[in-house]
Amino acid sequence: MPEPKTLLEVLAAAPADRIAIVVPETGAAVTYDSLRGQVLDMAAGLRAAGVGPADRVAIALPNGPPAVVSFLAAAVAATAAPLNPAYRYEEFRFFLDDTSARILVAPAEGAEDVRRAAADLSLPVVTAAMDAAGVTRLSAAPAGSRDFSPEPDHTALVLHTSGSTGRPKRVPLTHANLAVSIRNIVETYRLASDDVSLCLMPLFHVHGLMASLMATFQSGGAVVVPSRFNPLSFWRTVRDHRVTWYSAVPTIHQLILARLTGNERPQGAENLRFIRSC
Repeated sequence: MPEPKTLLEVLAAAPADRIAIVVPETGAAVTYDSLRGQVLDMAAGLRAAGVGPADRVAIALPNGPPAVVSFLAAAVAATAAPLNPAYRYEEFRFFLDDTSARILVAPAEGAEDVRRAAADLSLPVVTAAMDAAGVTRLSAAPAGSRDFSPEPDHTALVLHTSGSTGRPKRVPLTHANLAVSIRNIVETYRLASDDVSLCLMPLFHVHGLMASLMATFQSGGAVVVPSRFNPLSFWRTVRDHRVTWYSAVPTIHQLILARLTGNERPQGAENLRFIRSC
C-alpha cells in the first residue's frame, strides 16, 4: 500500500473491524470502519452547512471521540482550527477572528464563553456529541455527499504559536506536512497494530493530535482517550486497557511518578513498551 499523503489516507490504513478508539470512562469502543464513516458523515454535514474547501472550522471540544471526529472531518472538508476549550471569552474572540473561522463546533452543553464570542462575531455554531453506541454526530446537520479526496498540498490544520514573544501567529500545516510527521513517528517508535496508545495530551495541540492519535491510526493500533488526564486513575487505565505506550510532557510524567512509592511496580507497567517525553 502506498504511503499515505493525506489524513484521510492515514485513516484508511487500518482494517475495518479493528478498534480505533476506546473511551475509558464509559468503555465505549469505536472501530476503524465506524470512525471512517463518522468522519465522512460529519465532513458531508459541514459541507452541506455551507463550509467550503478553503474555509476554516473552529473546534472547541474536550478530549474524546467528538474532538477526534470533528478534527478529521474539518481537515477533510476544509481546514481544522482546534482551540483550547478552557480559553476565556477574550481569547476565543481573538482566535475565532484571527482564523477567520466559517463555523464553530462546540459541545452540546456549556461552553458559554466560546458561544458568546461566536455570537459577537456572527459565527454559526453547531454541536458535536457522542451517543451511547460511540457514534458522534453534528446537531441538525443536513445530509450531503461523502465523496472527499483532499489534496496533499491542501491546508489540513491551522494552529497558533504560543505567543511568548508577541501575539500568537497562525501556523498552517498541509496534509502532506502532517502525513510525513505521522510516518516519522510510526517508524521511529516502530508502532504496530498491537500497540495501544494512551492519549494524555490535549487534542487542540499537535502533540496530542499527531503523536498520540494519528500515528496510532496509521499503525492500525488503538488509542485510549480519557476526557482529561487524572494521575489517580492513570495506572488503572494502563492496566485495564493494556496500554503499550504513551507520550506526554515532563509535568505529566512527574505527576505520575509522584504517585509511586519506593520500588513499587504498578500493575499494567509490564505492558508498557516505551514512554515518550516531548
